[in-house]
Amino acid sequence: MVYVTLAGAILAEVLGTTAMKYSDGFSKLVPSLVTAAGYVVAFALLAHTLKTMSVGTAYAIWSGAGTAAIALIGMVFIGEAVTAAKILGLLLVICGVVVLNLDGTH
Repeated sequence: MVYVTLAGAILAEVLGTTAMKYSDGFSKLVPSLVTAAGYVVAFALLAHTLKTMSVGTAYAIWSGAGTAAIALIGMVFIGEAVTAAKILGLLLVICGVVVLNLDGTH
């Protein structure tokens, strides 16, 4: 169940960050409200996750998955350039999260 809560936190953060792109510097109401709601939900779920998972593990997964998802959204849906450096960076983020989770503790 802890991973479901963490996945919800990641999804909310990705939604909030994506909406921020469309908020035009917080000058558009709906995307700005979606951004705020996404971050409130993300931090609430992350805080709930931290009740039973170590902070290092939870934050590594949360930040790594969020970073990778936002980079992919930018490249696939927003038209940002796909470069070898970006792909390498994404792979390194994923590898870092995997390495931090190798000890198997929560």
